[in-house]
Amino acid sequence: MGKGSILYRWLVKGVLLLILFIPQSYAEQLKYNITGSYSWYPYFIANQPDAPGMITELIPQILSLANIEGENLSLPPKRTNNALETGQLDFDVVSPSWFTDQDFGPLFVKSDPIMPITEYVVTRPENVESFKEVAEIKGKQIGTVRGYLYHDDKEFIRVDFTSEQELIKALDKHRITAIISGNYPALYWSNKLKIPVGLAAVHSDGVLVLRLRKEHADLLPALNQAIAQLKADGKVEQIIQKYTQAFAS
Repeated sequence: MGKGSILYRWLVKGVLLLILFIPQSYAEQLKYNITGSYSWYPYFIANQPDAPGMITELIPQILSLANIEGENLSLPPKRTNNALETGQLDFDVVSPSWFTDQDFGPLFVKSDPIMPITEYVVTRPENVESFKEVAEIKGKQIGTVRGYLYHDDKEFIRVDFTSEQELIKALDKHRITAIISGNYPALYWSNKLKIPVGLAAVHSDGVLVLRLRKEHADLLPALNQAIAQLKADGKVEQIIQKYTQAFAS
């Protein structure tokens, strides 16, 4: 046997050993997008690397613990849902409570809950009594965020704005009577802009999960274990407190 044959055999063995020791969960990279809008305070905060938002901080930790690589793609809001449908994205972060019958459809599976999230009908303080029941939004123009999902948006007339910040400004300028917003974003921008608002009826009450394309369902056990570990270690609660303790009351 010549030296060339021996060298070839050693090269083949070396390649096989490398393949064996590559972590299986790194065989593919999951592409994701955190939000369907340009701003989702305090879950996603653009251009603030020291405080990028609760979900922006948690997702890399979940993926790392699950031994999965991730790539955060920045897409225009209108493209996010289509990118998930076509496979350009592998997962995003949503609440089942935002979907009709809490159904993601046949293309997706969901992770265990990451954290709770509640949306309210938000209005000026003097109008809170007019929206004590969520049914009061039916048939009315209601402020919403472009690119966001609302489980009942066929029941009211959407008036889209670019962010929760713009929704609060629109309330103040009487451009709209009521909006739909999470409690944390509404309270944050109310405090930041010095615009008083009132939380009226609960619009949706649920949890945030990973909405994962079904072809990656085999990764769910590792993702769920990572989520459970972060909760058990108190990391999820620490991050929630970091962003909400100033205005959570």
